[in-house]
Amino acid sequence: MQDKLEQKEQEYKELNNKLSDPAIIADQKQYAKLARAHCELEKIVNKIKKRRVLCSDISDASSLLKEEKDVEMRQYLESELAENKDKLAALDEELESLMLPKDPDDDKDIIVEIRAGAGGNEAALFAADLYRMYSRYCERQGYKVEPMSSSSIGIGGLKEVIFEVIGHGAYRHFKYESGVHRVQRIPVTESGGRIHTSTITVAVLPEVEEVEVEIDPNDLQIDVFRSSGPGGQSVNTTDSAVRVTHKPTSIVVSCQDEKSQLQNKVKALKILRARLYEQMLEEQQSEQSEARRVQVGTGDRSEKIRTYNFPQNRITDHRIGFSSHNLEAVLDGQLDEFIKTLSEADKKARLESKST
Repeated sequence: MQDKLEQKEQEYKELNNKLSDPAIIADQKQYAKLARAHCELEKIVNKIKKRRVLCSDISDASSLLKEEKDVEMRQYLESELAENKDKLAALDEELESLMLPKDPDDDKDIIVEIRAGAGGNEAALFAADLYRMYSRYCERQGYKVEPMSSSSIGIGGLKEVIFEVIGHGAYRHFKYESGVHRVQRIPVTESGGRIHTSTITVAVLPEVEEVEVEIDPNDLQIDVFRSSGPGGQSVNTTDSAVRVTHKPTSIVVSCQDEKSQLQNKVKALKILRARLYEQMLEEQQSEQSEARRVQVGTGDRSEKIRTYNFPQNRITDHRIGFSSHNLEAVLDGQLDEFIKTLSEADKKARLESKST
C-alpha cells in the first residue's frame, strides 16, 4: 500500500511540472487532458496527506501510552488511539477505491443506439419513451444531445434512434444502460386492457478519435440514396442519405437525417468508428474473462438488465436486485439513483475481486 501511495505522489509532482511547461500550455488539448488527470490525482494526494497525519498521531499516542502511568491519561490516549485507527481504516478503504484502475473511456462523449425489439408498435413507443428519458437526463446533467439517425412509425414510436451525447463524463454515467430493457404495461393500442411485455435494446458506445480506430478507405463501400420519412414519404429530392458498409466486418451504418450528403457521411463514419471500437473491446474482454466476470453489466447488449412495470409503478434492475417505485420520475430523466447504485455495486465487486 505504501509503495502505491508514494507512486501516486510522484505522479502528481510530475504532472505539476508538465502543467507548467510552456509547450504543453500552448497545446490546449494536451493541457486539458493533463489538467483532468491532475484534478483526479489531487483528490488522492490530499487523502494521502491526511493519512500521513493520522499515522503520525497514532504513532505518537502509542509511544505515550507505553510510558504513561496515569489512569485517566491512559484512558484518554487509548480512546484517541482507537478513534484514529478507525479513521485510518476508513481512509485506506477510500484510497483503495480511488486507486482502482479507471475506465479510460469514462470521460468520453458517447453514441447511444436504441432499437425496438419484441412487441411491435408498443416496443417502438417505449423506445421513444426511453429516448425522451435519456434526453431529459442529459438536460439535468448539462449534456448536449445531438440526433444522428432515426426511423419512426406514424403513431409517435421509434423503430430505431441513434444520438450523440456530448459532455465530460458522459460514458461514466451511461455505460450501465447497455442491454435489454423490458416494459410491462397496457399499450395505448390495446383495446382489451391486457398487459403486454415488450423489449428494447440499448447500446452505449464511447466515441473515439480517428487515431484510436483507423479505417482504411479501401475497406468501405459507400452508397447514396434518397432520404425518406415515415411510410416512405420523400424528404428531399437529392441523394443525400448515406449507407456505409465496412467490408471486413460487414457492419452497415445508414444516416439520412441531415440534408447534406457530407454531413450524413461524417455521422455514419462516427457511428462506424464507435462500433468497431466496441467490437475491439469485446474481443479484448473475452480474453480477460476475470475482468468481464466482475463487471456490473457494462457491455453485453443481449443481457436483460431492467424491467419497467407500469401496473406496479416499479422499476427493477436485475443485475443488482435494486427496485424503485418512482416510475414516472425515472422516465422523466431522474436516473441518478440507479446510476449511483450501479456504480457503487461495480466498485464493490472490483474491490472484492482485487482482495481475493
